[in-house]
Amino acid sequence: MQALTQWFQRRFIGTELGSLVLILLVIILLFWWLGKFLAPVLISIVIAYLLDGLVRKLQRWKFPYFLAVNLVFLLFLGSLILGLLVLLPLIWDQSANLLNELPVKVKQIEVFVTDLAQRYPSYISKAEIQKWIASFQSDFARVGKVALTISISTISNVVMLVIYLVLVPLMVYFFMKDRDAILRWLTLFLPKKRQLTNEVWQEVNQQIGNYIRAKILEIIIVAIAATIAFLFLGLNYAVLLGFLVGLSVLIPYVGVIIVTVPVVVVGYLQWGFHADFVYLVIVYSVLMIVDGNILTPLLFSETLKLHPAAVIIAILIFGNLWGFWGIFFAIPLASVCKALMNAWLQHGNLPAAKLPS
Repeated sequence: MQALTQWFQRRFIGTELGSLVLILLVIILLFWWLGKFLAPVLISIVIAYLLDGLVRKLQRWKFPYFLAVNLVFLLFLGSLILGLLVLLPLIWDQSANLLNELPVKVKQIEVFVTDLAQRYPSYISKAEIQKWIASFQSDFARVGKVALTISISTISNVVMLVIYLVLVPLMVYFFMKDRDAILRWLTLFLPKKRQLTNEVWQEVNQQIGNYIRAKILEIIIVAIAATIAFLFLGLNYAVLLGFLVGLSVLIPYVGVIIVTVPVVVVGYLQWGFHADFVYLVIVYSVLMIVDGNILTPLLFSETLKLHPAAVIIAILIFGNLWGFWGIFFAIPLASVCKALMNAWLQHGNLPAAKLPS
Protein backbone atom coordinates (compact mmCIF):
# COMPACT_ATOMS: atom_id res chain seq x y z
CA MET A 1 0.00 0.00 0.00
CA GLN A 2 2.86 2.36 0.79
CA ALA A 3 4.48 1.66 -2.58
CA LEU A 4 1.14 2.24 -4.32
CA THR A 5 0.64 5.52 -2.45
CA GLN A 6 4.11 6.72 -3.37
CA TRP A 7 3.55 5.77 -7.00
CA PHE A 8 0.25 7.69 -7.08
CA GLN A 9 1.78 10.77 -5.44
CA ARG A 10 4.77 10.70 -7.79
CA ARG A 11 2.59 10.37 -10.91
CA PHE A 12 -0.40 12.60 -10.05
CA ILE A 13 -0.16 14.72 -6.87
CA GLY A 14 1.24 18.13 -7.74
CA THR A 15 2.03 17.13 -11.34
CA GLU A 16 0.70 18.47 -14.62
CA LEU A 17 -0.69 15.04 -15.41
CA GLY A 18 -2.66 15.06 -12.16
CA SER A 19 -4.04 18.53 -12.95
CA LEU A 20 -5.09 17.35 -16.42
CA VAL A 21 -6.85 14.26 -15.03
CA LEU A 22 -8.64 16.43 -12.42
CA ILE A 23 -9.84 18.87 -15.10
CA LEU A 24 -11.24 16.02 -17.18
CA LEU A 25 -12.97 14.48 -14.16
CA VAL A 26 -14.66 17.81 -13.39
CA ILE A 27 -15.85 18.13 -17.01
CA ILE A 28 -17.15 14.54 -17.04
CA LEU A 29 -19.02 14.99 -13.75
CA LEU A 30 -20.44 18.31 -14.94
CA PHE A 31 -21.93 16.74 -18.06
CA TRP A 32 -23.01 13.67 -16.07
CA TRP A 33 -25.11 15.76 -13.69
CA LEU A 34 -26.22 18.58 -15.99
CA GLY A 35 -26.15 16.86 -19.41
CA LYS A 36 -29.92 17.09 -19.87
CA PHE A 37 -29.95 20.83 -19.22
CA LEU A 38 -26.79 21.49 -21.23
CA ALA A 39 -28.15 19.88 -24.43
CA PRO A 40 -28.69 23.27 -26.19
CA VAL A 41 -25.14 24.27 -25.22
CA LEU A 42 -23.72 21.03 -26.65
CA ILE A 43 -25.69 21.48 -29.86
CA SER A 44 -24.45 25.07 -30.14
CA ILE A 45 -20.82 24.03 -29.55
CA VAL A 46 -21.07 21.31 -32.21
CA ILE A 47 -22.52 23.76 -34.75
CA ALA A 48 -19.94 26.42 -33.83
CA TYR A 49 -17.15 23.88 -34.37
CA LEU A 50 -18.70 23.01 -37.72
CA LEU A 51 -18.88 26.63 -38.84
CA ASP A 52 -15.48 27.63 -37.46
CA GLY A 53 -13.74 25.98 -40.41
CA LEU A 54 -15.63 28.25 -42.84
CA VAL A 55 -14.78 31.31 -40.74
CA ARG A 56 -11.08 30.44 -40.79
CA LYS A 57 -11.18 29.85 -44.53
CA LEU A 58 -12.73 33.29 -45.09
CA GLN A 59 -10.04 34.76 -42.86
CA ARG A 60 -7.37 33.17 -45.06
CA TRP A 61 -9.07 34.96 -47.95
CA LYS A 62 -8.39 38.27 -46.13
CA PHE A 63 -11.94 38.70 -44.76
CA PRO A 64 -12.07 40.54 -41.40
CA TYR A 65 -13.00 38.19 -38.54
CA PHE A 66 -16.24 40.00 -37.66
CA LEU A 67 -17.40 40.02 -41.30
CA ALA A 68 -16.48 36.34 -41.75
CA VAL A 69 -18.45 35.36 -38.63
CA ASN A 70 -21.54 37.26 -39.75
CA LEU A 71 -21.44 35.88 -43.29
CA VAL A 72 -21.08 32.29 -42.08
CA PHE A 73 -23.80 32.76 -39.46
CA LEU A 74 -26.21 34.14 -42.08
CA LEU A 75 -25.45 31.10 -44.26
CA PHE A 76 -26.20 28.81 -41.29
CA LEU A 77 -29.41 30.69 -40.48
CA GLY A 78 -30.60 30.50 -44.08
CA SER A 79 -29.87 26.76 -44.23
CA LEU A 80 -31.74 26.24 -40.94
CA ILE A 81 -34.81 28.12 -42.18
CA LEU A 82 -34.73 26.26 -45.50
CA GLY A 83 -34.54 22.93 -43.69
CA LEU A 84 -37.42 23.82 -41.36
CA LEU A 85 -39.64 25.04 -44.21
CA VAL A 86 -38.85 22.42 -46.87
CA LEU A 87 -37.12 19.30 -45.58
CA LEU A 88 -38.74 18.88 -42.16
CA PRO A 89 -42.38 18.95 -43.42
CA LEU A 90 -41.49 16.44 -46.14
CA ILE A 91 -39.90 14.02 -43.65
CA TRP A 92 -42.82 14.52 -41.26
CA ASP A 93 -45.39 13.74 -43.98
CA GLN A 94 -43.57 10.60 -45.09
CA SER A 95 -43.22 9.46 -41.46
CA ALA A 96 -46.96 9.98 -40.90
CA ASN A 97 -47.80 8.06 -44.09
CA LEU A 98 -45.53 5.21 -43.04
CA LEU A 99 -47.19 5.00 -39.61
CA ASN A 100 -50.64 5.02 -41.21
CA GLU A 101 -49.68 2.22 -43.62
CA LEU A 102 -47.79 0.22 -40.99
CA PRO A 103 -50.68 -2.17 -40.15
CA VAL A 104 -50.97 -3.10 -43.83
CA LYS A 105 -47.21 -3.63 -44.04
CA VAL A 106 -47.29 -5.84 -40.95
CA LYS A 107 -50.00 -7.98 -42.56
CA GLN A 108 -47.85 -8.34 -45.67
CA ILE A 109 -44.91 -9.49 -43.54
CA GLU A 110 -47.15 -12.03 -41.77
CA VAL A 111 -48.33 -13.42 -45.12
CA PHE A 112 -44.73 -13.65 -46.36
CA VAL A 113 -43.52 -15.48 -43.23
CA THR A 114 -46.52 -17.86 -43.26
CA ASP A 115 -45.83 -18.64 -46.91
CA LEU A 116 -42.21 -19.45 -46.01
CA ALA A 117 -43.42 -21.87 -43.34
CA GLN A 118 -45.64 -23.64 -45.85
CA ARG A 119 -42.86 -23.88 -48.42
CA TYR A 120 -40.16 -25.04 -46.03
CA PRO A 121 -41.90 -26.85 -43.14
CA SER A 122 -38.73 -28.73 -42.22
CA TYR A 123 -36.93 -25.46 -41.45
CA ILE A 124 -39.74 -23.30 -40.05
CA SER A 125 -42.65 -24.79 -38.11
CA LYS A 126 -46.13 -23.27 -38.18
CA ALA A 127 -46.18 -23.11 -34.36
CA GLU A 128 -42.99 -21.05 -34.34
CA ILE A 129 -44.44 -18.72 -36.96
CA GLN A 130 -47.63 -18.17 -34.94
CA LYS A 131 -45.58 -17.56 -31.80
CA TRP A 132 -43.40 -15.08 -33.67
CA ILE A 133 -46.44 -13.28 -35.13
CA ALA A 134 -48.08 -13.01 -31.69
CA SER A 135 -44.86 -11.59 -30.24
CA PHE A 136 -44.51 -9.18 -33.15
CA GLN A 137 -48.09 -7.95 -32.77
CA SER A 138 -47.51 -7.40 -29.06
CA ASP A 139 -44.36 -5.42 -29.78
CA PHE A 140 -46.16 -3.50 -32.51
CA ALA A 141 -48.90 -2.51 -30.07
CA ARG A 142 -46.24 -1.39 -27.61
CA VAL A 143 -44.56 0.68 -30.31
CA GLY A 144 -47.91 2.29 -31.10
CA LYS A 145 -48.34 3.30 -27.45
CA VAL A 146 -44.82 4.70 -27.35
CA ALA A 147 -45.44 6.63 -30.59
CA LEU A 148 -48.65 8.07 -29.10
CA THR A 149 -46.80 9.06 -25.94
CA ILE A 150 -44.05 10.70 -27.97
CA SER A 151 -46.63 12.56 -30.05
CA ILE A 152 -48.39 13.86 -26.94
CA SER A 153 -45.10 14.86 -25.30
CA THR A 154 -43.98 16.50 -28.54
CA ILE A 155 -47.17 18.55 -28.67
CA SER A 156 -46.74 19.54 -25.03
CA ASN A 157 -43.12 20.57 -25.66
CA VAL A 158 -43.72 22.74 -28.71
CA VAL A 159 -42.96 25.83 -26.63
CA MET A 160 -39.65 24.31 -25.51
CA LEU A 161 -38.80 23.46 -29.12
CA VAL A 162 -39.43 27.06 -30.16
CA ILE A 163 -37.22 28.26 -27.30
CA TYR A 164 -34.44 25.92 -28.49
CA LEU A 165 -34.81 27.24 -32.03
CA VAL A 166 -34.18 30.72 -30.67
CA LEU A 167 -31.52 29.90 -28.07
CA VAL A 168 -29.31 27.63 -30.18
CA PRO A 169 -28.71 30.10 -33.06
CA LEU A 170 -28.03 32.88 -30.55
CA MET A 171 -25.50 30.77 -28.66
CA VAL A 172 -23.90 29.64 -31.93
CA TYR A 173 -23.41 33.29 -32.92
CA PHE A 174 -21.88 34.29 -29.59
CA PHE A 175 -19.64 31.19 -29.46
CA MET A 176 -18.34 32.14 -32.90
CA LYS A 177 -18.05 35.89 -32.34
CA ASP A 178 -16.48 35.71 -28.86
CA ARG A 179 -14.51 32.47 -29.34
CA ASP A 180 -11.14 33.86 -28.25
CA ALA A 181 -12.59 35.78 -25.30
CA ILE A 182 -14.43 32.66 -24.03
CA LEU A 183 -11.27 30.54 -24.31
CA ARG A 184 -9.23 33.19 -22.46
CA TRP A 185 -11.85 33.25 -19.69
CA LEU A 186 -11.79 29.46 -19.35
CA THR A 187 -7.99 29.45 -19.04
CA LEU A 188 -8.33 31.58 -15.87
CA PHE A 189 -9.60 28.45 -14.09
CA LEU A 190 -6.62 26.35 -15.17
CA PRO A 191 -3.35 25.96 -13.22
CA LYS A 192 -0.44 28.17 -14.27
CA LYS A 193 1.75 25.17 -15.13
CA ARG A 194 -0.24 23.68 -17.97
CA GLN A 195 2.19 22.81 -20.75
CA LEU A 196 0.91 19.22 -20.83
CA THR A 197 -2.71 20.41 -20.75
CA ASN A 198 -2.02 22.77 -23.66
CA GLU A 199 -0.41 19.96 -25.68
CA VAL A 200 -3.33 17.61 -25.11
CA TRP A 201 -5.83 20.42 -25.77
CA GLN A 202 -4.21 21.35 -29.07
CA GLU A 203 -4.37 17.74 -30.26
CA VAL A 204 -7.91 17.12 -29.01
CA ASN A 205 -9.24 20.47 -30.24
CA GLN A 206 -7.94 19.85 -33.75
CA GLN A 207 -9.25 16.31 -33.84
CA ILE A 208 -12.71 17.17 -32.48
CA GLY A 209 -13.11 20.10 -34.88
CA ASN A 210 -12.02 18.05 -37.88
CA TYR A 211 -14.16 15.10 -36.75
CA ILE A 212 -17.33 17.18 -36.39
CA ARG A 213 -16.89 18.89 -39.75
CA ALA A 214 -16.05 15.61 -41.50
CA LYS A 215 -18.92 13.72 -39.85
CA ILE A 216 -21.56 16.38 -40.66
CA LEU A 217 -20.30 16.55 -44.25
CA GLU A 218 -20.43 12.75 -44.50
CA ILE A 219 -24.03 12.73 -43.20
CA ILE A 220 -25.08 15.36 -45.76
CA ILE A 221 -23.35 13.64 -48.70
CA VAL A 222 -24.68 10.16 -47.85
CA ALA A 223 -28.21 11.44 -47.17
CA ILE A 224 -28.37 13.38 -50.45
CA ALA A 225 -26.89 10.49 -52.48
CA ALA A 226 -29.26 7.95 -50.90
CA THR A 227 -32.30 10.20 -51.39
CA ILE A 228 -31.48 10.83 -55.06
CA ALA A 229 -30.92 7.09 -55.63
CA PHE A 230 -34.19 6.14 -53.90
CA LEU A 231 -36.15 8.79 -55.82
CA PHE A 232 -34.64 7.59 -59.10
CA LEU A 233 -35.66 4.01 -58.30
CA GLY A 234 -39.15 5.14 -57.26
CA LEU A 235 -38.88 3.80 -53.71
CA ASN A 236 -41.63 4.82 -51.29
CA TYR A 237 -40.64 7.19 -48.46
CA ALA A 238 -37.45 8.02 -50.37
CA VAL A 239 -36.71 11.25 -48.46
CA LEU A 240 -37.35 9.67 -45.05
CA LEU A 241 -35.21 6.61 -45.82
CA GLY A 242 -32.46 8.76 -47.35
CA PHE A 243 -32.45 10.87 -44.20
CA LEU A 244 -32.15 7.73 -42.05
CA VAL A 245 -29.31 6.40 -44.21
CA GLY A 246 -27.48 9.70 -43.70
CA LEU A 247 -27.96 9.49 -39.93
CA SER A 248 -26.74 5.88 -39.91
CA VAL A 249 -23.14 7.03 -40.37
CA LEU A 250 -23.32 8.55 -36.88
CA ILE A 251 -22.80 5.05 -35.47
CA PRO A 252 -19.85 3.45 -37.30
CA TYR A 253 -20.39 -0.15 -38.49
CA VAL A 254 -23.57 -0.64 -36.43
CA GLY A 255 -25.68 2.17 -37.91
CA VAL A 256 -25.47 0.81 -41.45
CA ILE A 257 -26.73 -2.61 -40.32
CA ILE A 258 -29.65 -1.08 -38.41
CA VAL A 259 -30.84 1.18 -41.26
CA THR A 260 -30.45 -1.57 -43.87
CA VAL A 261 -33.46 -3.38 -42.36
CA PRO A 262 -36.12 -0.68 -43.09
CA VAL A 263 -34.66 0.00 -46.54
CA VAL A 264 -34.80 -3.67 -47.55
CA VAL A 265 -38.21 -4.26 -45.93
CA VAL A 266 -39.82 -1.23 -47.61
CA GLY A 267 -38.30 -2.25 -50.96
CA TYR A 268 -39.53 -5.83 -50.67
CA LEU A 269 -43.05 -4.83 -49.58
CA GLN A 270 -43.25 -2.42 -52.50
CA TRP A 271 -41.87 -4.66 -55.27
CA GLY A 272 -41.43 -8.19 -53.91
CA PHE A 273 -38.60 -10.23 -55.47
CA HIS A 274 -38.73 -8.11 -58.61
CA ALA A 275 -35.93 -6.61 -60.67
CA ASP A 276 -36.53 -3.20 -59.02
CA PHE A 277 -35.86 -4.76 -55.62
CA VAL A 278 -32.58 -6.23 -56.89
CA TYR A 279 -31.60 -2.83 -58.27
CA LEU A 280 -32.35 -1.27 -54.87
CA VAL A 281 -30.14 -3.79 -53.07
CA ILE A 282 -27.31 -3.27 -55.57
CA VAL A 283 -27.49 0.55 -55.44
CA TYR A 284 -27.70 0.60 -51.66
CA SER A 285 -24.76 -1.82 -51.34
CA VAL A 286 -22.65 0.25 -53.73
CA LEU A 287 -23.50 3.41 -51.75
CA MET A 288 -22.40 1.82 -48.47
CA ILE A 289 -19.19 0.43 -50.04
CA VAL A 290 -18.31 3.85 -51.48
CA ASP A 291 -18.99 5.51 -48.14
CA GLY A 292 -16.94 3.02 -46.14
CA ASN A 293 -13.98 2.62 -48.50
CA ILE A 294 -13.73 5.96 -50.33
CA LEU A 295 -15.72 8.76 -48.68
CA THR A 296 -14.82 8.06 -45.04
CA PRO A 297 -11.04 7.69 -45.62
CA LEU A 298 -11.11 10.77 -47.85
CA LEU A 299 -12.94 12.94 -45.30
CA PHE A 300 -11.22 11.77 -42.14
CA SER A 301 -7.81 11.07 -43.70
CA GLU A 302 -5.19 11.18 -40.94
CA THR A 303 -7.44 12.98 -38.46
CA LEU A 304 -8.33 9.95 -36.35
CA LYS A 305 -6.23 6.81 -36.18
CA LEU A 306 -8.19 4.33 -34.11
CA HIS A 307 -8.60 0.59 -34.42
CA PRO A 308 -12.18 -0.51 -35.31
CA ALA A 309 -12.36 -2.51 -32.06
CA ALA A 310 -11.48 0.66 -30.11
CA VAL A 311 -14.24 2.54 -31.95
CA ILE A 312 -16.88 -0.08 -31.12
CA ILE A 313 -15.80 -0.21 -27.45
CA ALA A 314 -15.93 3.60 -27.27
CA ILE A 315 -19.46 3.61 -28.75
CA LEU A 316 -20.62 1.05 -26.16
CA ILE A 317 -19.07 2.86 -23.20
CA PHE A 318 -19.81 6.50 -24.03
CA GLY A 319 -23.20 5.70 -25.58
CA ASN A 320 -24.22 4.03 -22.33
CA LEU A 321 -22.96 7.02 -20.34
CA TRP A 322 -24.37 9.91 -22.38
CA GLY A 323 -26.81 8.44 -24.91
CA PHE A 324 -26.88 10.17 -28.29
CA TRP A 325 -24.08 12.61 -27.48
CA GLY A 326 -21.92 9.78 -26.21
CA ILE A 327 -22.39 7.97 -29.52
CA PHE A 328 -21.78 11.12 -31.56
CA PHE A 329 -18.58 11.98 -29.69
CA ALA A 330 -17.44 8.38 -29.14
CA ILE A 331 -14.54 8.60 -31.60
CA PRO A 332 -13.24 12.02 -30.39
CA LEU A 333 -13.60 10.88 -26.77
CA ALA A 334 -11.64 7.73 -27.60
CA SER A 335 -9.00 10.00 -29.13
CA VAL A 336 -8.95 12.02 -25.90
CA CYS A 337 -8.31 8.80 -23.94
CA LYS A 338 -5.56 7.87 -26.36
CA ALA A 339 -3.96 11.33 -26.03
CA LEU A 340 -4.10 11.05 -22.23
CA MET A 341 -2.47 7.63 -22.24
CA ASN A 342 0.27 8.86 -24.58
CA ALA A 343 0.77 11.87 -22.28
CA TRP A 344 1.00 9.55 -19.29
CA LEU A 345 3.61 7.42 -21.02
CA GLN A 346 5.62 10.46 -22.08
CA HIS A 347 5.35 12.60 -18.94
CA GLY A 348 4.77 10.08 -16.14
CA ASN A 349 8.43 9.12 -15.64
CA LEU A 350 7.91 6.21 -18.03
CA PRO A 351 9.78 5.44 -21.25
CA ALA A 352 8.40 7.56 -24.09
CA ALA A 353 6.16 5.46 -26.32
CA LYS A 354 3.21 5.75 -28.62
CA LEU A 355 0.13 3.63 -28.37
CA PRO A 356 -0.61 1.58 -31.50
CA SER A 357 -3.35 2.95 -33.75
